[in-house]
This record gives sequence, C-alpha cells and structure tokens, in this order.
Amino acid sequence: MKRILLFILIITSLQICSQNKRIKILSSKISTFDEKRWPGATILIGDVKVAHEGATLDCKRALLYREQNIFKAIGEVVIEQGDSIIQYSDFANYDANTKIAKSWGNVEVNDKEMKLTTDTLYFDRTEQKLFYPAKGTIRDKKNTLKSIRGTYYLEDKKFTAKTRVNVVNPDNELNSDHLDYYTNTNLAYVYGPSTIFNFKDSTKVYAERGFFDTNTDISYFVKNAKLYLKDRTVAADSLYYDKRKGFASANNKIKVIDTVQKMVIKGNYAEIFELKDSMFIVKKPVAISIMEKDSLYIHGDTILVTGKKDNRIVRTYHHVKIFKSNLQGKCDSIHTNQAIGLTRMFKNPVLWSGKSQITGDSIQFTTHKETNKLDSLRVLRNAFVIENDSLDPKNFNQIKGRDIFGKFENNDLRVLLVKGNAESLYYNRNEETFKLETITKEIASDIEFLLENNEVIQTKYFKKSEGKTYPPPDFPSDKAKFAGFIWREDEQPKVMEDIFKRDTPKVKTETKVNSAVQKAKDQLIKENKKRELQQLKEEEE
Repeated sequence: MKRILLFILIITSLQICSQNKRIKILSSKISTFDEKRWPGATILIGDVKVAHEGATLDCKRALLYREQNIFKAIGEVVIEQGDSIIQYSDFANYDANTKIAKSWGNVEVNDKEMKLTTDTLYFDRTEQKLFYPAKGTIRDKKNTLKSIRGTYYLEDKKFTAKTRVNVVNPDNELNSDHLDYYTNTNLAYVYGPSTIFNFKDSTKVYAERGFFDTNTDISYFVKNAKLYLKDRTVAADSLYYDKRKGFASANNKIKVIDTVQKMVIKGNYAEIFELKDSMFIVKKPVAISIMEKDSLYIHGDTILVTGKKDNRIVRTYHHVKIFKSNLQGKCDSIHTNQAIGLTRMFKNPVLWSGKSQITGDSIQFTTHKETNKLDSLRVLRNAFVIENDSLDPKNFNQIKGRDIFGKFENNDLRVLLVKGNAESLYYNRNEETFKLETITKEIASDIEFLLENNEVIQTKYFKKSEGKTYPPPDFPSDKAKFAGFIWREDEQPKVMEDIFKRDTPKVKTETKVNSAVQKAKDQLIKENKKRELQQLKEEEE
C-alpha cells in the first residue's frame, strides 16, 4: 500500500512539474481550431499574450501546439523576459521544451546596455544568450558594432563574434575576425587579426591578441602588435598604447621603421612619445640605416630619437659600435642630425675602413640626404690613420696630422686629405714579388691620398718640407711608430653580430636595465625641455 501511495505521489509531482513548463494563454480575443490547415493547433487571434517560466510573448495572431508545447507567433511579436530584455520581430517560433525562440523579420532587442537589430535571431533562455546567423548590429552609448554572425550573453553583457566584426565610434574604428565586446564596460578583447583606426590623425594599430578600451582609447596587445604613426611603424611582441596621451611602450623584438629617413631601430624595450616626436630604445638597441644593399648598423646601450621628421636627432650612447661591410667604428656616443645628414662620434672614437684604422679627438661623417649614401669624412684634431702590413704584421703604414678630410664614392672611401703638420710612413713592396724594398718617411703641410678598394694607390704632397727613404735594414726602429700610436684591431667588430659584444665582460642585472631606462627617460625630458625653450626664443624673436 505504501508503495502504491509513493508511486501516485511521484506521478502527481511529475504532472504538476510538467504543467508548470507548459505555455499558458494569458489573453486572446478569439480562440479557434482548423484541423485541416493546422492539425493539433489552437488558433489565437487578436491581442494574443502567452507566458512561460518568467517570459511573456505578445503578438497579433498565433498557433499554439499544446501537445508539442510549441508556440508560433505572427505580427508585431514582442518577447519580454522580466526587466532584462524586450524583443520585437515580425514572426517568432518558441519551443517551450528547449526554451529556444527563433525570431525573424525586423528583429530588435533592447536591454539596459544595448540595442540589437538583425533579420533572424535565436534566443536560448536556458543559456541566456542571443545568436544571429546573418548580419547584426549592436548599439550602446559608446559604440556601434556590426558582424556577419554574433552571440550576446545576457548575464555577462558580452558580445562574441568571429566573422567580419566592425566596432565604430566618433573617434575610432575597430575591425576584427574574432572579438569579445562588453556593453557594460565598452571593453573589446580581440583574439585574431584586428585593426584599430583613428579618424583624427589616421594612426593605426594592428594586433592578433589583446584588448582595447573604447572609453579611454587605451590598448594593450600581446601578439604581432604593430603601431602605425605618421612617419614610423612600431612592431613588437607586446605593445601598450595610450592614444590620448600619445604614449606607447613596447617589449621584446621591437622594430621601429622610419619611413622618411629609411632607418630601422631594433631593441627589446622602447617608449614612444608621439606628441613630442621622440622615443628611446634600450636592451640591445641597434639603429640600421638602409644604404642600398649594404646597411649601416649602430649599437649602444641606449638609442634616443627626438624631433620632427624634417629636424630629427638620433643619439646613441654608451659603448657604441658601428658596422658596415666596408666601414666599422667604436666610440662612447654618437650624435646624428638627420636634417643635414651629419653624424658625430665622441670620446675616443675609431673607424676602420678596409685595412685602415682612423682615430682622432672627434670623428664626423655625412650622408647625402636624398640618396642616403656616405658622402664625406672629417677627423678633427690628432688625426691618425694606421694600416697594418698584411705580409709582416709588425710593420704599420701610418698617416698623421692635425685634421683629416675624406670623400666617399658609392659608400667607399676614395680620397683622404691630411691637413696641418702631415706625416706619413710607408713600407714599399715590389708589386710583383711583394718583397719589401724601401721604407719612406715624409713630412709636409698637407698630404692627399687616393684610395681604391680601401687601399692607397696614389699619394700627393703639398709644401713638402722633408722626407727620407730607407733601405729596410737601415730604418731606425725608434721611428717605426709615430707618437700617439695605438693599434686597436682587437676592438674592431669584424661581423655585424660583434657590435653587441662588450670588450670587457659585464654582468647584467635587472637593476642596471632599470637604471638604463630611467637615464633614457631623464635624457628625453632634458632634450624636450631644450626644444621647448628654443621654440619660445624663436617666437619672441
């Protein structure tokens, strides 16, 4: 008996539960049947309203299939779910078993955060999500979002789309193939190829993973990030960009391309100040000047770039090394004025051209603004050129004077003019047997050398005051090196990778890296202040 009562109680409970899941008719002007046309359907006409588990559906006409628990609505369809959403359409089918509604024809959905319009929409009330399969538009207070397909999660206020997504506001346009957008925060998260375009100044950001705050115009990307500014492009593994402040910072595998000056700067940490037209790069930075097929590489602890494109200054410091196939160098710091194509080397500078080593208190070289080719060389004060005799390493050809001026042709050093108290010492060999025949020491006011393939082929003396040629056995050993002679071959970068080698091992610590960043920032602030003061002076004049 107890078992029978328990069975009846279970059956009754299931029936009550089943009844609770049934669609309820709340109102209708006419209720009728037409078994021929719609077998098993109740036909509802005029001010139709039904309810199901917290949702109501209004329409002009409808078919209710009680057995299947399915409702088909026609004309001015309105679906409401509490105070969370209200939906309008021309037609709708609702399956109470799956709690899925399909609406089509001028579909519009409104909640507190957004308005969605499309032609066809699926509403899954169990998962609390809306899905449109073909073209939809979402509008909130900040943005208008369009895509071919999309899903909107009501509880999270999150929109997800994976096909041709477009987000537009008065300032920016975002295009992506995979995007999550939150209507309550206006944050967009991208997971595929995406582009943000700024309407005001045409700057652009490309990335394949990250987020964009449409309220603040702040973005942060961590995959294949690229920032396209007016005259330079910044690429990095990760990129932070505050558009309104004009500030960006980049990390790892950074590549800055200057499209105007034909220069590329690489490194592993950079900060860009767009409004000040300046930036600095640390952590193995290298500046690459594109010179036809043979580029010039300059490396130092820090590279600092300031000024607009027509008046740009590039500073590299400290432990600077230069590499080009036919020109290498080393110094403590380099200053390049791109407006006039002038590069100056400071503090114990040295250049190597072919077999020649060139030193002086200051070394300067210029590049042609239009062709970007090396144009001229100036070695000021205590100028010294040394060339090792390849057949006898203990012998050195030498040129010494107050200043040296050189001329390049097709990026090769062709002429050297030694000015003031010029001295030369040469080991002369037979052109056929290469046997050492004589050693010549000359003194003149000026000496000019013509070079070919980085070797001296002709010498011209001006106002020669004295000179002497010795047979090799008679040459005094104490005259074999001019005063101030220093052979620095062990410091020369022989291949491009050598520019990153330190002459003395140095332990790198995070503290030292942070210190380099702070020094770069301080230097940048100082340079910007100088520029502002100069502008004020010019305005006053």
